[in-house]
Amino acid sequence: MGKSIAGIDQADFALIGHQESWRAAADVLAALRGPGYPPLPDEEIPHILPWIPPRPVCQVEIASLRGGRAQGLYIDSFIAPDRLGETFLRENLVRVRAAAASAIQAGAKIVSLGGFSSILIEGNADQLGCKEGSIFTTGNTLTVAFIVKGIRTLSAMQGRSLSHSTLLVIGATGDVGSGCSRCLAPAVKRVLLCARNPERLRRLATELQATGVQVETATDLSHFSTAADLVVCAASLTSPTLLLGRTASDAMICDAGYPKNLCPAAESRTATIFFGGLGQVQGGMRFTPDLHGILNRHPFPDVVHGCLLEGMALALEHRYEPFSQGRGFITPERVQEIENMAAKHGIHLAPFYNTDGPLQQREKNMIAASAELACRKPGRLRSTQEASVGMEPAY
Repeated sequence: MGKSIAGIDQADFALIGHQESWRAAADVLAALRGPGYPPLPDEEIPHILPWIPPRPVCQVEIASLRGGRAQGLYIDSFIAPDRLGETFLRENLVRVRAAAASAIQAGAKIVSLGGFSSILIEGNADQLGCKEGSIFTTGNTLTVAFIVKGIRTLSAMQGRSLSHSTLLVIGATGDVGSGCSRCLAPAVKRVLLCARNPERLRRLATELQATGVQVETATDLSHFSTAADLVVCAASLTSPTLLLGRTASDAMICDAGYPKNLCPAAESRTATIFFGGLGQVQGGMRFTPDLHGILNRHPFPDVVHGCLLEGMALALEHRYEPFSQGRGFITPERVQEIENMAAKHGIHLAPFYNTDGPLQQREKNMIAASAELACRKPGRLRSTQEASVGMEPAY
């Protein structure tokens, strides 16, 4: 492409996403309009957003700790936060196709599909008008890697024994849910699988039972015979409406949904809740224009959803292939492969946090120690935000 799209000659990668809240959507619109215009009234945003066509929002540059760099684009599909349901399926497919067309026009070698974009296109990348030189990945394998790594890491920090735990996976038959089930099932005592489709549940349960895993399935959380102390929420919900029900009082709960799964009323003061599927770029990221704090809405710098980071890791590795595609093909071997690839370039599990901010002090101490180590590594690309507040990425 020429420099007409976001000002770069050719994109190594493109990231297709959408905002999960009206506040985030309003901030993106304000950034696009520029500082010379007053903010749009909040009540007008839901009426304006559906009329905005998918388009590139900014350039993204990512640095590898091995010294390489990759340049790409973030393309927003401008799917409205209240239009994620089946009623708007056709409309949203049109939007994702238009966003894909922008990525293709930019000459992006690898394109990651974020949020509902990957759910809409699972196994149907041919709907995106692909052509030679533009490869699409859902990014779900790296998302699974960070969920699993988060469960294992936080369990070890809290002294939990996975081998004595009961794991509940909500949204178990989706691409992310089934991948988490395959990776974690051999490590736990019992697995509870919950999803809406009984036949898919039966197939996944049969697959896991064949490896000697104890499995129970249900389409209703209240029907399980026992309480879970490890929970992965990976359901395709249009808003945070999930009420957990039968979980242990000291359960560890990973909310990996986009939008988030857990209803605020479901949060337990005694459970440990963290947002999962997130990674951090220790080499640093740069947005042009600078949209840190708008696209990077986390309490730590350079934290990104795994689905988008997969495309960036593949670009840094010069592996332009559809690493994640379809539903149900995520295996422990593939998860380990993409995790190793990401780690090679300094993309690691993000620090733990939830709606209340970073988790307890022992997690903060680990984060601070790892951040000090990361500071000593050469070749970092410091973000504008980091430069202004003196922060370094934490692991």
